[in-house]
Amino acid sequence: MAADNPFVDPVTSEDETREASFTVDSTLTVGRDASLTLGTDTLIVLDEAFEEKDSKNCCGIFSSSKISANTRAIPFYNIVWAEFRDGELVIDYAAPKSKTAVQAATLNYRIENPNEAAIEFWVMKLVDRAYGPSQRRKRVKVLVNPHAGRGRAVKWYGRDVEPLLKAARCTIDMVKTKYSGEAIEITENLDVDAYDVVACCSGDGLPYEVFNGLGKRPDARNALSRIAVVHIPCGSGNAMSCNLNGTYSVSLATLAIIKGIPTPLDLISISQGETRFLSFLSQSLGIVAELDLATEHIRWMGQARFTYGFLTRLIKQTTYPCDIAVKVAMDDKSEIREHWKREKVNREPMSERRGYNNFEDDDASARSGNEDGLPPLRYGTINDKLPDGWEMVPHNLRSFYCGNMAYMAMDQDFFPAALPNDGYMDLVCITADTSRLTAIQMMLSVENGKFFDIPEVWYRKILGYRVIPRNQEDGYVSIDGERIPFAPFQAEVHRGLGTVLTKSGHLYEARGP
Repeated sequence: MAADNPFVDPVTSEDETREASFTVDSTLTVGRDASLTLGTDTLIVLDEAFEEKDSKNCCGIFSSSKISANTRAIPFYNIVWAEFRDGELVIDYAAPKSKTAVQAATLNYRIENPNEAAIEFWVMKLVDRAYGPSQRRKRVKVLVNPHAGRGRAVKWYGRDVEPLLKAARCTIDMVKTKYSGEAIEITENLDVDAYDVVACCSGDGLPYEVFNGLGKRPDARNALSRIAVVHIPCGSGNAMSCNLNGTYSVSLATLAIIKGIPTPLDLISISQGETRFLSFLSQSLGIVAELDLATEHIRWMGQARFTYGFLTRLIKQTTYPCDIAVKVAMDDKSEIREHWKREKVNREPMSERRGYNNFEDDDASARSGNEDGLPPLRYGTINDKLPDGWEMVPHNLRSFYCGNMAYMAMDQDFFPAALPNDGYMDLVCITADTSRLTAIQMMLSVENGKFFDIPEVWYRKILGYRVIPRNQEDGYVSIDGERIPFAPFQAEVHRGLGTVLTKSGHLYEARGP
C-alpha cells in the first residue's frame, strides 16, 4: 500500500506510481535468456540466441549495431510497431539491408505467465518513443505512376513500400495511374475524411497533380490542410523527397513518411491567361527551365544531361529578355540568413503557420470571399493592372529561378534559405552580364554549399512577381518541372496552405544558408 511506504506520495495515483516505477526499470524480461531495454534513443535487445543466429547468417537483425555478440540496438526511429497479443510480443521495425535501404523485419517473443498490464504499459512506452508527435497507423492513399523509374515504380512499391506500410499497420489504398492528369481527378473527388496521407510513388509530377486536384475542390482549403501530400522517389525528378525525407531511397523515404510529422507548406498560385493553378516546388524561365525541359531527348544521359545543357547554352551566351516586377520582402542576404536561423528554432503551432496574419501588408481582401475554396489573390491575376508598389523593370537574364523548397535535386541546393512555411518564395536571378567563368563557378558552388554567398547571386525573399517574356516567339517556362505556355504569368505565395510530412515538423532536410 502507498500509505505504508514513506517514499511514495500518498496522493499519487496508481498510474503515476507505475510510471515512476517504469523510469527506474525500463527492462522487460521476455525469456530465460532474453530481455528488452528502452535506452535513450534505442531499444536494446539482449538475446543469447543471437550468437547462434549470427553464425547462420540470419537476416533481420542490426549487425551494424551490435553492442556485444548477444546484444543489438535498434533505433526507436526504425521501430514502426509493437503489440502484445495472445501471449506473444511482436515488434516490427525497419532493418537495414544496405547503406541506402531498409526492409521490414520482426522480433517475436512468446512470454510464459505474462503480467499483461506491465507488458502493455511497456509496449505503450516503446511505441510512444518510436513515434513521438507523429501520427500512428496512418490511412494512406497511394498513387503509383507505372511509367516512373523506367517502369520499375510498381516493382519498387511491392518490394520496398508496401511491406513497411503494412508493418506500421497503415491502412493502404493503392491505385496505379493510367494517364497524365488522372491524379488531379482522383484527388479532386477524394473523400478527405477517409485518408490522412496521399503518397505519390513517382517523380515530382504526381505531387504537382495532387496539389492541383485538391486545389480544384470546393473545399480546397480544408482538403489541403487535412491531407498530407508526400513523395516516394520513383522518378527522374525527386526533389520533393530530397527536401522532406532527405533521401532518394524508396525504402528510407517510406520510413520517413511513416514517422513524418504534419507540416504546413506554402503553396504558390500561378495565373496565366484565364487559368489559375498551384505550384509547390519551383518556377523558372531561362537556362534552368531549358535544362529541365529542353533536354528530355537526352534523358538517357542521366544527371549529365543538365551539365551538358548548361555548358552548351553558356558557350552560346544564351540570354532571355523579359520584363519583371517583384514584391520584395527581404533583399539583404544577412537579413535572410538571420530569418532562417530564427525559423530553425521556431516551434510555432501549426494553426499559426497558415494564412496571412503575420504580414503587415495584408488587407481585408485576402481574408474575404469563399472560406472553403482557394484563398483570394491579394495581387490579382496576370490580366489585372500591376499591383500598387510594383515596378516593371526590363531585364536581360540568363536565368529567372524562384523556389519554394531548398533542393531541386540531390546536391543541388539552389535555395538554401527556403523554409516550408515562412510565407515567402526564394528568388534567384543570374543576369546576362555575368561572365562565363563566374557562371560556371556559380553552378559548381551549388554542390559545395557556397552558392548563397557568391556576390553575383541575386537572392531575395519575395511575396509575388509578374514575368513577361519578350522578343521571343517561343521558349520554356517550367512550373514544378511541368512545361506551361511561353506567355506572361504572375505568382503569389499562400502561407501554409498545403500540408506535407517532414522529419522535424518545420524544416527541410537542408543545410541552410
